[in-house]
Amino acid sequence: MTLMRFDPLREWDRFTEQAFRGTRAMQMMPMEAYRRGDEFHVALDLPGVNPDDIDVTAERNVINIRATRRPAHSEDDEVLVDERPHGEFSRQLFLGDNLDPSNLTANCESGVLTLRIPVAESSKPRKIQVGAEVPNQQSVEAQQSQREKARA
Repeated sequence: MTLMRFDPLREWDRFTEQAFRGTRAMQMMPMEAYRRGDEFHVALDLPGVNPDDIDVTAERNVINIRATRRPAHSEDDEVLVDERPHGEFSRQLFLGDNLDPSNLTANCESGVLTLRIPVAESSKPRKIQVGAEVPNQQSVEAQQSQREKARA
């Protein structure tokens, strides 16, 4: 069985891409981001990438994601068609001050890298105790303490 396919425009695109880049690199790392309760979730599509080839680092409010997708064929194989992107690619995410990158977690399952970033404690809603100020309360307390000193 032979696999044959000829598309002159696709072949030209492939030729120019290889000539200028040297390899077929992934153009995008599609992303979906949403908030669920007290966490932000970021899902990035990384089809065909081994979890060991993904590097996630956080420095202050910047998350760097670097991944490598290797071709399925080896150097000794005769490649007939190579349209699948491969190579090294990266993406940076800039976080607001309301997120806590020090407690970020990352999981890769079924070609989807999921980052979970908790909301910083200082940014979570909190109940504020409301007190009532009683007029002349300080002066009454001060007068009582002066009387006690005078008795002593």
